[in-house]
Amino acid sequence: MDITSAVHTLTQSANTLFILLGAIMVLAMHAGFAFLEVGTVRHKNQVNALVKIMTDFGISAVVYFFFGYYIAYGNHFMAGAAELTANSGYELVKFFFLMTFAAAIPAIVSGGIAERARFYPMLIASGLIVGLVYPFFEGMIWNGNYGFQNWLETQFGASFHDFAGSVVVHAVGGWVALAAVLLLGARNGRYRNGKVVAFAPSNIPFLALGAWILTVGWFGFNVMSAQTLDGISGLVAVNSLMAMVGGVLVSMVLGRKDPGFIHNGPLAGLVAVCAGSDLMHPVGALITGGVAGAIFVYLFEWAQAKIERLDDVLGVWPLHGICGVWGGIAAGIFGQQVLGGLGGVSLMAQIIGSAAGVAIAFIGGLIVYGVINAVAGLRLTEEEEFNGADVSIHRIGSTALE
Repeated sequence: MDITSAVHTLTQSANTLFILLGAIMVLAMHAGFAFLEVGTVRHKNQVNALVKIMTDFGISAVVYFFFGYYIAYGNHFMAGAAELTANSGYELVKFFFLMTFAAAIPAIVSGGIAERARFYPMLIASGLIVGLVYPFFEGMIWNGNYGFQNWLETQFGASFHDFAGSVVVHAVGGWVALAAVLLLGARNGRYRNGKVVAFAPSNIPFLALGAWILTVGWFGFNVMSAQTLDGISGLVAVNSLMAMVGGVLVSMVLGRKDPGFIHNGPLAGLVAVCAGSDLMHPVGALITGGVAGAIFVYLFEWAQAKIERLDDVLGVWPLHGICGVWGGIAAGIFGQQVLGGLGGVSLMAQIIGSAAGVAIAFIGGLIVYGVINAVAGLRLTEEEEFNGADVSIHRIGSTALE
């Protein structure tokens, strides 16, 4: 009995440490979000990019602790510390891990609405999205809430499979961001005579640093989504790697060696492989990542050139929104045994589940940002935007003037 108890304690401790390391790696990814945005926006908006990611994370942690986690999983932490330390505090650390996922939603949105959004209205919107909209869909998929997964399994023989959040996290973030971007409208001076005016990135090295931090952290995002040591799979790690390089190579070719495309290419591949990284053959993951790289390049250029109101600064709608949906569908294709996958997945269930995520995210985003826009306004004044968010909101620039 003593040996059994000791083994159980060791297992719980190991699982707690495992998921804690994953939480720390995903926490580090938020530095990647920050520097990717800092490097992409114009110099007069760099401080704002950094501050938004940090404060969005803070509000996300609080609302997810008190509301979001309960909505998604039915668990809360309004108990004594003695109770919370059961099983080495595993449930607390699981919250930490999943909260870093939830906080990725406003971090994704931040890149789309950069350079012209007011501070507190957007922060309030982030709290509502993370506290209400995101956990509603998260609970549907990852906790089986509302019978949606049971219905899919009854109708199509399999539930919606999203191992690490291609749709639950990334597509939701991208489609919420689309709602905010459309309501805000384009940055002043972005379009002249119906043609897009290029706003050059302020700092390519920072952009590249952000991409690298995100890429490295993503292996915690994907691999640690197993949540316990006995569920860990090297297949997830190698599939993540192959999708990443597929995105790099295709975006290099189609993006004509543009550094912005090359450094977003691995992110597109990683977004897409999240859903089926535990099912696919590595060749399927490579193809999935390559297709995602192509989607990002083509859709980013098309959206910027053709839709004036869709001024998506970092391209978060194609990168997260569309590549995330592609990832959900790709899991239903390359997860099939006939294509070398592990099976147990339905293409139709993947399509319907992905569509449900898009609908909930976009409609939820329109409601939240629409109401806040009507009540308080989302956008800086023309003068504030001209002066830049750094000076207008934070009263300081990113570098001191000599």
